[in-house]
Amino acid sequence: MKKNVVILDIDYVTYEDKPVIRLFSKDGDKNIILIDDTFQPYLYVMADDVDECISEIKDNINVVGVERVILKDFQIESEFIKVTFTHPQQLAKSRDSLRDLENVIQIREFDIPFYRRYLMDRDVIPMTEVVAVGEELETFMDLDSTKQDIQIIRLTDRLERVKEYPQDFRILSFDLEVRNPHGMPDSAEDEIIMIGVASNFGISQVISTKTNSRGNFVNQVSSEKEMIEEFVNLIKENNVDIIVGYNSDNFDFPYLKDRAKILGVDLDIGMEGSDVKFIRRGYANAASFKGLIHVDLYLVMRRYMTLDRYTLERVYYELFGEEKIDVAGDRIWQFWDNEGEELDRLFDYSLDDVVSTLKIAEQTLPLNLELTRIIGQPLFDVSRMATGQQAEWFLVKQAYFDGEVVPNKQGSNFADRASAEDNEGGYVKEPEKGLHENLVQFDFRSLYPSIIISKNISPDVMILGEVENEEDYNISPEHGIKFKKSPQGFIPSVIDKILQERFRIKREMKASTNPQEKIALDVQQQAIKRLANTMYGIYGFPRFRWYSFDCAKAITSWGRQYIKSSIKKAEEYGFYTIYADTDGFYAKYKRK
Repeated sequence: MKKNVVILDIDYVTYEDKPVIRLFSKDGDKNIILIDDTFQPYLYVMADDVDECISEIKDNINVVGVERVILKDFQIESEFIKVTFTHPQQLAKSRDSLRDLENVIQIREFDIPFYRRYLMDRDVIPMTEVVAVGEELETFMDLDSTKQDIQIIRLTDRLERVKEYPQDFRILSFDLEVRNPHGMPDSAEDEIIMIGVASNFGISQVISTKTNSRGNFVNQVSSEKEMIEEFVNLIKENNVDIIVGYNSDNFDFPYLKDRAKILGVDLDIGMEGSDVKFIRRGYANAASFKGLIHVDLYLVMRRYMTLDRYTLERVYYELFGEEKIDVAGDRIWQFWDNEGEELDRLFDYSLDDVVSTLKIAEQTLPLNLELTRIIGQPLFDVSRMATGQQAEWFLVKQAYFDGEVVPNKQGSNFADRASAEDNEGGYVKEPEKGLHENLVQFDFRSLYPSIIISKNISPDVMILGEVENEEDYNISPEHGIKFKKSPQGFIPSVIDKILQERFRIKREMKASTNPQEKIALDVQQQAIKRLANTMYGIYGFPRFRWYSFDCAKAITSWGRQYIKSSIKKAEEYGFYTIYADTDGFYAKYKRK
């Protein structure tokens, strides 16, 4: 059978000792799970003697295949050994044994998660449409098409991408209110009193065991157990694609899971009926459902805005310039118990929370969806990645298409961190106090990305020390770090491509007369700009795969040179700089 579907999520399971990729997808309102058992994990080995090493691997390691391949290592074509395993767990167990072999110099790409490797190698992009060709199955392991109202397709052909266009996803925001008379809510004792929900498909209500005096927007039920069951049914019946909360990884979902367990309610809202699962992302646990994408907007906003506080109220005000309804956390139980006007206000507050969260989602998710498509990793992961991680995974994907084997992470020892902190950074001139009028602003377009491209700043073309012909190199001011003018380094080549794509999109946006198309194109160019501007900073991050403190120093030294020379030139024309910061400055004309 052949079917067009939108890919939402991915995982893998083990079947008959083999890894099987599952792609959670949708065709309109129909839930579809694609099964692919044809993909195998692998890594690369660098060896002193390739032939000897191949024999060593075959004799000592349990592998599916060993083959000699020619790929690039920092732009230089090199011989690698591609070692393929039956299962990701087998690959993980064999890494140390491989390292210990006599002829092995280094193993590479051993730490790329299996599902991420699949997305890159098969060029599958989450949140986009594909053509799936395969055979329909009634059941597969714990999947049952009839009981779970899903369609199961075992892929027989590789997925084919459809020309991208904006997708409409069903988004639901939710928030809990808890009666907590003793301070911080305790899920063992303190009941949930309200579950607010708002959606982009017409739902806006508060589920509760009480109601407000106006009788509107409250869905009254008889018990806390029924409240949670109603929330679960609402998600299932409306076939939600994306569920959003605010601090929902840390509070709402853990609390809801605890209360559901106490009350005997199944949170079976995954596409195939699975419950919530908490998985490690960074330094925290993230609430995950199969095929239902959970985005915690608190984490997103901490990376997208610089504020002194990241409360929902503060973020909402920054984005929309409006005050939202607020009730102090330690007063919620009193408002609940007192009833009357205070209970009405608590209901209004609960609804306002989810409406505000939905508005923030509608404002920020388009950019996150575009980043998901550019980076090629699941929205669940991308929304929890730091900007540096987003840039790195984008580079890892580009490396695959360029035939470049990615470097290993270099570690993060004290010396690395100390060096990273010693980089002088961009030039800053403290602002002159006072009220200034008739200012002119000078701003470099994509200063640091442009420096990386024009000066070819990349570890693979960097030379430290003396060279014969200095005219063949770009030499950084202050430090004298040298970069070959040709060939173009890997990272400059990637940034060059994405900036050219951004400029193309901006030209298309300017020429467009369709308001919706202009909005979509603007989101695309903003996502690209975000990635490009991140690139320079991560050179100085010790855990970055392409970490180079020398590259980071060179970039900022050229940046300081350009800003200072521009300020000096402006002064020659009678302009006086009152403030400068990294990639631009403000000045006013000084009459002679």
